[in-house]
Amino acid sequence: MIWQDKGFLLSINKYNENSSISVFYTKNKGKVVGTIFGSTSKKIKNYLLIGNKFHLNSNLKDDGKVGYFKVEIDEIKTPIFLESKKKLYCIKYAMNILNILTVENQKNIDVYKLIENFFELLKDDYWLKNFIFWELEFFKCIGYDIDFKNYVKKVIINNEEKFIVDNNQKIIPNFLINKNNEQLDNKEIFKGYNIVGDFLEKTILKPNNLSYPNSRFNFVNLIK
Repeated sequence: MIWQDKGFLLSINKYNENSSISVFYTKNKGKVVGTIFGSTSKKIKNYLLIGNKFHLNSNLKDDGKVGYFKVEIDEIKTPIFLESKKKLYCIKYAMNILNILTVENQKNIDVYKLIENFFELLKDDYWLKNFIFWELEFFKCIGYDIDFKNYVKKVIINNEEKFIVDNNQKIIPNFLINKNNEQLDNKEIFKGYNIVGDFLEKTILKPNNLSYPNSRFNFVNLIK
């Protein structure tokens, strides 16, 4: 089956001396897997960075075997953020979780648009906080929606408004409830990432026998 599409590189691993197995998330096919021959050549290897957007010419086999891609760079995405370690780790995690939690050959235009929006989000001053909401929106797109308002009650602690979970008294950061646009310190943002990480692990990963991704652990640890 031959087709053309555009997609973001989620994963690439060396297969042999001259080729690699790659995973892309495309506009019309969803997640697809294929071999890139000549991936070590000077012509394309410098562009084969996780997160970059490519034009794909695909010849995927119908017998269940992995087909192959011919790729051309469409938009450079990741190199724009090479000077920010946090953003590079965030890109690595975002592409990793997309790869882990999406299904092959299943189109989801909302997920594709989220990837496009992700790279715009990284340019914003509030990107660390807003990426948490990006994660939650992605989880919603694949069927795991949560509204923290449904699980908390409002209390006053030391004259400050707080939100706690009824069954375990865990404090949920206010910005996850109010979704305001104010700047936050990294300590509060770190708490938000831990809350969302807990939801990811207990509600999505463990029921599907999936391990917590090291890429998220490494990224979140940079926020402390």
